[in-house]
Amino acid sequence: MAHAKTSYVCLPCRVSYKQPYGRDRRRICPRCAEPLIHVGSAFAAPRRRDLAAWRTLSVLLHAGVRFHKSCCGGPGYRPRTLREVRERMAYARRTGEPFTRALARPELR
Repeated sequence: MAHAKTSYVCLPCRVSYKQPYGRDRRRICPRCAEPLIHVGSAFAAPRRRDLAAWRTLSVLLHAGVRFHKSCCGGPGYRPRTLREVRERMAYARRTGEPFTRALARPELR
């Protein structure tokens, strides 16, 4: 049986690759030779021309948010726009909640 594949992303090139998961090997982008970021198996890449979506994705990845499947399905809520990201970052600053947790929160109190 073949090994399951997971997604890796290159933010400067705005591309995503599905590759077999392995901790022992560092993935390199074939376009720019920069390291790829492991984002998880439940990741769906935005269109390459959608700069706002890639900026949002960049904020999520730099904050430590990934797209791994849970036992019940997908990765859960992830913000899709910069406005949603800003709202959640402001909420995190106001309440002291970690950015990673605030960004994955579906509703703000």
